[in-house]
Amino acid sequence: MSQYVPIPGSERSAAPKARSAGPLDAAAPVEATVMLRRRAEVPHDLIMGPETISQTELAQQYGADPADADLVRNVLDRHGVQVTGVDLASRRIQVSGTVEQMAEAFRTELSRAASPDPATGAPVEHRHREGPLQVPAALDGVVVAVLGLDDRPQARPHVRHAHAAARLISYKPTQLADVYRFPPGTDGSGQTLALIELGGGFRPAELKTYFESLGLPMPRVTAVSVGTARNHPGEDADAEVLLDIEVAGALAPGAEQKVYFAHNTDEGFVAAVSQAVHATPTPTAVSISWGAPEIFWTEQARLVFDEALADAAALGVTVCVAAGDDGSGDGVEDGLAHTDFPAASPHALACGGTHLDADPATGQVRNERVWGGDGGGATGGGVSEAFRLPVWQNTAGVPHNGGAPGRGVPDVSGVADPATGYEVLVNGRRSVIGGTSAVAPLWAALTCRIVEALGRPLGMLHPLLYADVAPGHTSRGFREIIEGSNGAFRASRGWNACTGLGVPDGKELLVSLRELTSR
Repeated sequence: MSQYVPIPGSERSAAPKARSAGPLDAAAPVEATVMLRRRAEVPHDLIMGPETISQTELAQQYGADPADADLVRNVLDRHGVQVTGVDLASRRIQVSGTVEQMAEAFRTELSRAASPDPATGAPVEHRHREGPLQVPAALDGVVVAVLGLDDRPQARPHVRHAHAAARLISYKPTQLADVYRFPPGTDGSGQTLALIELGGGFRPAELKTYFESLGLPMPRVTAVSVGTARNHPGEDADAEVLLDIEVAGALAPGAEQKVYFAHNTDEGFVAAVSQAVHATPTPTAVSISWGAPEIFWTEQARLVFDEALADAAALGVTVCVAAGDDGSGDGVEDGLAHTDFPAASPHALACGGTHLDADPATGQVRNERVWGGDGGGATGGGVSEAFRLPVWQNTAGVPHNGGAPGRGVPDVSGVADPATGYEVLVNGRRSVIGGTSAVAPLWAALTCRIVEALGRPLGMLHPLLYADVAPGHTSRGFREIIEGSNGAFRASRGWNACTGLGVPDGKELLVSLRELTSR
């Protein structure tokens, strides 16, 4: 019998509130993704910028070794598991086999279960596993993760609808360009903005109607399928998809949008981000409005997702991620503080949320405070348990309670309270929607406009944004948010675990980034 070794970080807990849904057919087909090690680690200086690398150079220097892919093919073939696709640049190998073959090859038990969808609460049937995975000893260290054997729903969209009674004011996304002083004379032309979606869809005719109502041309929007997922309008997730497209298109109408549709599993989520980051042309920015508490991810999935975001940084891509809509607890019912992933990745620009009282006609801000405290959701934010404090946050004053300090979330903010939300069109209905879901495309659009003005990609913004930060003092290009709480944390001057560095002053931010990138 072959010797086996465990895959570090592959331990999986039972799906929350899961119940058995009967046995799986041993002969039923299963597809999964095997993630390979890098040829070499991406240098820290390359990730931190300002220099970038080409797609070809990244694949050749830091992608997977073809010899590793051949080894995996040969070893798994002995167990009846077939390799159906190889992407050396993103280090992904697609494999297929029966339930019985997959269980034997990776030393696990697969069963059928039903657990609540993180977004809707409706029961979803899926494959289920618990405990660690193993690989034949010949693959020890070569395989760093195996995703997709358990295909439970992984993430939820960070979108909130406004109740009519609670609605105070609403904004056309174009009006927020005035509130946040987006750089004039820019519209994102020449840039590509990628959106990651784990369900739902859009209809081009509806988008045309919406942008015409704003007096804007229809941006170029292309649906991209990841695996067998498709643009599929008519689902609950349509609100998320349309919010993302409409906010991004209103604030950067000149940018081309590519909308990546993937299945809502850890495998699908990682595949969508990898495919978007490694696409040609390389996107300027990626917007992600989905996530789940860090503790609901396996360590192996967090690892390879974070590595995909490191690839993005090396390629000059800025990845903007919603920080969550359930306050400092992130919806985990244990009374403790938690951060959302992938926002907690140090390679993600984590986007928190505010409550905005401004004049829509003039953009004059009367008051802006933390979104939270009224029972209708609250911005995510806090300190990561999975990722250590990155060097660029050393002077930000991120709180910690003993042990190694963690990465502070969020980095930046924008309006997210649905009571002061965004006017959008969803399946023929004019709606007002909020959530940090809207802040990720807002920041992605702002990034496209700044990159257009600078004439160069920015990649990981953090070293630039945090360059002059100290406790009680934020960076140039931000307006501090100093009122409010998201539960365990309160706003304060400088960086805070509710709204990060604050909300953008786009004009000043462009000036600051131009100076910093010219040094």
